[in-house]
Amino acid sequence: MESVFEVSGTVLTVRLPEELDHPVSDNIRRESDRIIGHKYIKNMVFDFSKTVFMDSSGIGLLMGRYRALGMRSRCIQIIHANSHITKLLRISGISRYIEIVEKEDPTIEQGGNL
Repeated sequence: MESVFEVSGTVLTVRLPEELDHPVSDNIRRESDRIIGHKYIKNMVFDFSKTVFMDSSGIGLLMGRYRALGMRSRCIQIIHANSHITKLLRISGISRYIEIVEKEDPTIEQGGNL
């Protein structure tokens, strides 16, 4: 399954596939960099609703996007992550930099800040 990219205002939403491994992470990185290069993107939302597997390259992908957006507080949000992926993200320490929530903040879709 392919990932899906949606731009709404200054928010880029990435709906991740079932498996987030090295080749998939690399493709998402390239495509998100292309989008960020062509449009003004202030915030990113990663939707993990269909993802059941993620390796360390997924964490690298998230941290790379955090760095690409200027390492601002709350510039990246993770939504719909299952308990296994949420635990992996918390153990990795990524939750200190990236917000992990159950569902998307409605103010993001309206162009609000994260």
